[in-house]
Amino acid sequence: MANILLVANLNCDRIFNLNKPLKTGGRFHYKDGGQRLGGGGANTGIGLVWAGHQVTLVTEVGRDDVGDWLLAEASTQGINCSLIQRRAGATNEMLLMMTPDGERTIIRPERPIFELPIPPNWQTVDAFYINSSSEGAASWAKTAIEHCWVVAQLAKDERARPCHILLASLSDMQGRCEVPPWQFARSIAGESLQYFIVTDGENGATLYSEKQQQLVAALPSRVVDTTGAGDAYAAGLINGLVNKLTIIESMQEASIWSSHAVACESSIPGKGLKAYLTP
Repeated sequence: MANILLVANLNCDRIFNLNKPLKTGGRFHYKDGGQRLGGGGANTGIGLVWAGHQVTLVTEVGRDDVGDWLLAEASTQGINCSLIQRRAGATNEMLLMMTPDGERTIIRPERPIFELPIPPNWQTVDAFYINSSSEGAASWAKTAIEHCWVVAQLAKDERARPCHILLASLSDMQGRCEVPPWQFARSIAGESLQYFIVTDGENGATLYSEKQQQLVAALPSRVVDTTGAGDAYAAGLINGLVNKLTIIESMQEASIWSSHAVACESSIPGKGLKAYLTP
């Protein structure tokens, strides 16, 4: 069992199932799919709990009924919520527009600024994952990088993400990378970067390093809902790393996890992944 620390969001997803794909100026019918637990903290953390790891989440929610619900749901799933902070005011819902082909469009308000406290004792942590715009994440990563695996998602802006492994989707890269991918990743992650992984859905993921570029195939799957697929990929990768698999083996494991994620109608991992991890 590994001790894994996540700095990621915990969301209340409100689902709208649309009758056809979105396009500018269109009119759409929807069915209200209700609310469900989501966000990178839940989507990444729950699978890692099922894999037998101790998972601690660092984030912030409002001091309201929705915030209470999020903490209760995440705790029930086995995530350690002791480091989650509460802020005054409401916890805003994330609006997910789901189309019949399984794709989703996310609409959310601007998040309040969340400032991380003093870093933890990294001697007790095996992997640290960043998927949040919280203030201080880069400082935490710099202090962690000599002690444990540091894995980070590429931010929506060009902020620094010191890490050993930087993750991005091909859509994240559109219009942002005017230099070779490895050079771009080093400008974000710094000299500690060992690998840059760019995922592209059913087309697999490309691994970049200082000396190589390699495509790792995706596992074929029936796409029901793409929500949380990138988070599941990150979780599978981290599970491979802490179990001392090679980077290619870890990417293959990540592909299995994400294939289960897209095959279920949920933000968080579904029964398929749980069955895979707990036979």
